[in-house]
Amino acid sequence: MEINDSQKDIIETCGSLKRFLLEKNKRYGNSALEPINIFSKLSSEEGIKLRMDDKVKRIKNSDELRKNDVVDLTGYLILMCVHKKWTNFDDLLD
Repeated sequence: MEINDSQKDIIETCGSLKRFLLEKNKRYGNSALEPINIFSKLSSEEGIKLRMDDKVKRIKNSDELRKNDVVDLTGYLILMCVHKKWTNFDDLLD
């Protein structure tokens, strides 16, 4: 099966994002999915939603779209999928 340039870019982007998320998870001790709840008592799901809201507001209030904001928001969306155990998307293919 031959892979076109867009498919190669998708593979590269997803691989890079995977490495990014694994490193962040390591550095922050899985804090998004297992919060220590010292100051905030939010559940992991509500904490992820709050982070997404903050990131969307930052994007909305910015004059330019920044790579960091897009990657962070994408990461939070993936973390929400992990939290919800939505790890396979074959059922969404037509």
